[in-house]
Formats: sequence, C-alpha cells, structure tokens
Amino acid sequence: MDLIAVTDIVGEYTQSNSFLMPLIAFLATISALMFFKRHLMRYLKKIAKKTKSDLDDLLLNLVERIPLSFYVLASLFVALKFAQAPKFIEDTVGYAVILVATYYAVLASQIIIDQFSKKIVDSRRAEDPKDDVSLIKLIAKILKYSMWIVGVLLFLANIDVDISAILAGMGVGGIAIALAAQNVLGDVFAAFSIYFDKPYKVGDFILVSEDWGEVIKIGIKTTRIKTLRGEELVVSNREMTTTRVHNFGRMPHRRVDFALGITYQTPVEKVKKIPEMIKSIIELNNLVRFDRAHFKKFGDFSLEFEIVYYIDSPDYNKYMDTQQAINLAIMEAFEKEGIKFAYPTQTIYIPGKGE
Repeated sequence: MDLIAVTDIVGEYTQSNSFLMPLIAFLATISALMFFKRHLMRYLKKIAKKTKSDLDDLLLNLVERIPLSFYVLASLFVALKFAQAPKFIEDTVGYAVILVATYYAVLASQIIIDQFSKKIVDSRRAEDPKDDVSLIKLIAKILKYSMWIVGVLLFLANIDVDISAILAGMGVGGIAIALAAQNVLGDVFAAFSIYFDKPYKVGDFILVSEDWGEVIKIGIKTTRIKTLRGEELVVSNREMTTTRVHNFGRMPHRRVDFALGITYQTPVEKVKKIPEMIKSIIELNNLVRFDRAHFKKFGDFSLEFEIVYYIDSPDYNKYMDTQQAINLAIMEAFEKEGIKFAYPTQTIYIPGKGE
C-alpha cells in the first residue's frame, strides 16, 4: 500500500469521524484541568502549609475558587481548534473564555488587595489601637475599583478593540477633573503626605498656629482637632502640611524650671539647706528626674533660687499633678523650717528729731 492510499484512508476516516478529534481534545483538556485542580492542588497545598509566607496559601485558594464553568469553556475553546466550526462560533467561545478569565482575575486581585490591606491595618492597630487607618482603607477601595477599569480595558484589547481612543479620552478627562478639583486633590495628596511622613497621629496633643488641642481624626481632606475650649477645629490637610505643628504627643519628657524667692531675713544656715531640701522632695516622685537646684542671685526683694527637673511623661495632666504635688511639698517643708517666701515689699524710714 503506497503513501497516497494511506493518506486517502486517513482522510476518509477523519471526514467520517469529524466530531471525534474535537471530542478527544475536549475530554483531554478538561481531564487535565480537573486533575490539576483535584490532585496537584492538594499536593501544592501540603507544600504551602510548610512555608511561613501567607502569599502562596492565598494564591492556591484563589486558583481553587475558579469554577467548573471556566474549565468547560476553556476545554470547548481548545476542542473548536480541531473542528471545522464557523469562525463566529470559535470567536464567540474565545471571547467568553477571555471575559470569564478577566472577571475572575479582577476578583482575585481584589481579594489580594483586601488581604494585604487587612494585614497592614492589623499591624498598625497592634502598634497603636487609636491609629487612624481610614486612609489605608480608602487606598484599598481606589485600587479595587481601578482593577475593574484595567480589566475592562484588557478585555477590549484582547477582543481586537482599539482602546487608544479610550485611553486618550480618559487622559483628557483626567486632566480636566484635576484642574477642576485641584484644591480637593491638594488636600488628598497632603493626606498621603501626613500618612506616610506621620508628623502627628490620632491622640497627639498639638499646637497649630495659636490653637491647642488633641487630634481626633485625620481624614482625606481635613484634620479634626478637639481644642482645649472643647470645640472641634477643622483644618485642611494642605494647611497642616504648610504650617508649623508643635507635637507635644511626641515628647519623651517635659522639662520644668521654676524660681522661688525667700526673704532676706532667712538665716544663712537655712539658705544652705534649701537646695538639698528641694532635691529630696523632687526625688520622692517616681515620674520625676531631678536636674538641679541653686541659690541663683540676690533679687530686689528676695533671695532667688532656680530649680529644674524632668517629668518622664508627655501627658499634660500628669505634668500638672506632679508640679502641684512638688509645690505643696515645698510649702510644707518651708513652713516646718520657718522659711518664709518673699513678695514685693517696701520699707519706709521716717527720720526722727535731730536726724
């Protein structure tokens, strides 16, 4: 039997069994995909459990979520390559495969974004339960919505649609929106700057211009401060990044320096004891580090002392409570020793007769 005869027999067999090759291709493709999903995935999961990273577990879970309908469409697309089906049918099935693949790719990217944003939020909340994570959540939402735009553009590009005009239109529209909302965008970019640079955070006590208060919220457009008077002060984020901000919440300690004066009638021996008396009073407080206490100078109406110490807390209430306790203790000690505080006095001498 010559080669021409064999070719004729194969051609006749193929024509009479035109459905056979597509069917074999369909069954072979779907069998391979199902084998991967059921058996190979199980083996990969065992390996992933031994690793420290959560990324491989997440990716395997995403692959496992791919529905059976996608495998059927993919197998049908492969089978049509072996059949003499009309071109529009082959194109339709191909577009359906691309559409489903794009849809689940976008969903997978959103799950990944949610997972990573949750990890960032949890880590920041672990460091500081009061930390404002609204900006992280906003970025995650923007990225998730952006993935749908990217997905639509990719789908159109894969079905031979010219997307250059769409991209150009989006560019022009983006420029127009940016020009119209430049003040808002300025505050939004300032919010990103505040978030990454962290000049202050929720709970910090700050001074902005002439306003004192506690930061209660850092939003996308504004920062909200509860002032000492009790009202809520709303300041744009752009202004917060262009003005001086004194952050007392970042103080490792507070320095306290004060002066006191005693009368000139105080005996020298008692004057010598005063620095040591004040030192012992200050060192009784656990939050306080004594620095110095000195007889500084002879004032107009008093013997003046200068005292310096540090409070190891930025909290203003603790600062005032400690200062009050030390002041009261000094008053009690001076009263016990018979040392009198000086205040402005004036002595008038009236000359007698013969003077």
